[in-house]
Amino acid sequence: MWDSVGAGVSAWFYPALSAVVSVVLTYAGFRLALGVVHRLTRRKAVSILFLDASSRALGFVVCLLVLNGVLEAAPSELIFLPELQHLATLLLIMAVTWAAVRCTSAIGEVIVTLNPVLEGEWKRARKVETQTRFLVRGLNILIVILGLGAALMTFDSVRHVGGSLLASAGVGGIILGFAARPVLGNLLAGMQIALTQPFRIDDVLNVQGEWCWVEEVTATYVVLRVWDLRRLIVPLQWFIENPFQNWSRNTADLLGTVFLRVDYTMPLFPLREEFARLLRQAPQWDGKTETVQVTDSDDTTIQVRFLMSAPDSSQTWDLRCAVREGLITFMQENYPEYLPRIRARMLDPEQPGELSPPPR
Repeated sequence: MWDSVGAGVSAWFYPALSAVVSVVLTYAGFRLALGVVHRLTRRKAVSILFLDASSRALGFVVCLLVLNGVLEAAPSELIFLPELQHLATLLLIMAVTWAAVRCTSAIGEVIVTLNPVLEGEWKRARKVETQTRFLVRGLNILIVILGLGAALMTFDSVRHVGGSLLASAGVGGIILGFAARPVLGNLLAGMQIALTQPFRIDDVLNVQGEWCWVEEVTATYVVLRVWDLRRLIVPLQWFIENPFQNWSRNTADLLGTVFLRVDYTMPLFPLREEFARLLRQAPQWDGKTETVQVTDSDDTTIQVRFLMSAPDSSQTWDLRCAVREGLITFMQENYPEYLPRIRARMLDPEQPGELSPPPR
């Protein structure tokens, strides 16, 4: 027995040595070719961006292709040869899947790099980035599923089970459809969002009362960065089924409001002058909108609305806070008697039909 094992191991010496030498030389040649391409190409060229993202995976693919070729040429009487060939085939399928995923992601990065966010063209650049992220992630999921299926089909038992499943594909498809409905729904919602563009990366949204930015878009959910640096994770299907506010759909500039409740006797002209002064000294104001209007009244006060504009949502918020604080300080220092008050009327007990004042 030991003699046969020793003979089998000695028979593997030259095939194993040739396999190791072939793989090492192939990897060295691949790295050399990669270095030559790096030297002959500009640092930020498209080919360099593509190779930097996928070079490791492509190196594994090339080496495993050579290894499979060496094993195919090895003598068929070698022990464990079928098992090693099967293992090399599995590794090759995994490496090809990895390389395909990396290449697809590299293509997406190249597209995003070639469409930078420039002044005056931010809308187009963010649209391209959002669509690219959606499509790349969806394609990567499809590649992984195909690679996993190809790896499983190399096993004879799985191949037989696959044939049986194909015979009952109708029932299995229905069951799988119901089981994977949330995942498939989010994937389809992602494709719809990528095509219709209701929001883009870095858009400012108001989702369920939260003021947030679109930070990341995956194949099934969106990561929203709330103003206080919390992260809100929302499934893609939610954006298809529910309304939400997009504050930067076409332009980022917004109107901001400040409401003050003042007494009926408060003169409005000083408030208008102070409001204009505050806007002109505020760096956030874009100079487009400056309006003061009485928008409501009740039995004790009137409501004055101060309308202003700013280039984006963050500056609008800062401008509103600064104007509100300035107007309140102005009234406290100059017109404190016109701040909201509770009115009361003293009744004469001697007049008929009037109620007597309550005893002290």
